[in-house]
Amino acid sequence: MKAGYRYIGFLFLSAALTAPVAIRTSAATQDDHKDEKKQSRVYDRAHKDYHNWDENEDRTYRVYLGEQHQEYREYTTLNHGQQNKYWNWRHSHPDSH
Repeated sequence: MKAGYRYIGFLFLSAALTAPVAIRTSAATQDDHKDEKKQSRVYDRAHKDYHNWDENEDRTYRVYLGEQHQEYREYTTLNHGQQNKYWNWRHSHPDSH
């Protein structure tokens, strides 16, 4: 009977030790997909909302810079006033879907 309890105890211990490894592997896989898209969330202070910064938003940002006759600068390097000007423009130029 003791051998049976040891066997069951061994199974529970094995499951408890391998579960974190399985969870970590699946989390790493999700992170890998997130890196492929290169997407982040940006907060628009003036309009109090979030925007997904992805390839589409970057393309729209480049259109904005062209209309403003400005050289390309990464959005993250802009000061708050410049970012607010972009989001004001962006809210008046929504995507056409």
